[in-house]
Amino acid sequence: MGSIAKKGLQQYLLQLQHHPLRTKAITAGVLSAISDIVSQKLTGIQKLQLRRLLLKVVLVEQLTSSPWNNLLFMLYYGLVVEGRPWMHVKNKIKKDYPSVQYTSWTFWPVLGWINHQYVPLHLRVVFHSLVAFGWGIFLNLQARSVALPKAK
Repeated sequence: MGSIAKKGLQQYLLQLQHHPLRTKAITAGVLSAISDIVSQKLTGIQKLQLRRLLLKVVLVEQLTSSPWNNLLFMLYYGLVVEGRPWMHVKNKIKKDYPSVQYTSWTFWPVLGWINHQYVPLHLRVVFHSLVAFGWGIFLNLQARSVALPKAK
């Protein structure tokens, strides 16, 4: 048994070295879930409240990775895709990032709830991917600095 634990720890440390952000995010999510499950059991709850657990996962994701994803996308789009100077990109982010993040915070939790409440399990990834496709278009339009010419 000791060798299995040792091998697991070695694999974990290897993942931590090669993929630190992903490994830490997964670790935090797993530990948070285990903590919530244990606390539910210790307080005498007979049936696990999975909605409570799901709410915690959504909150952690929306408060940690979502702001960084949106900010990094806007930085990348301005600096690399459009090749704009830093000051222009910085001003664009100051102006538009708060509304992008607010939209993200209001849109994605609702989508996640709809996805888990109403979409059959085998279609959830497809549904999420289709909505993410639309979100990608929204982010591109928000990050863009140059207005598209109006069609005549």
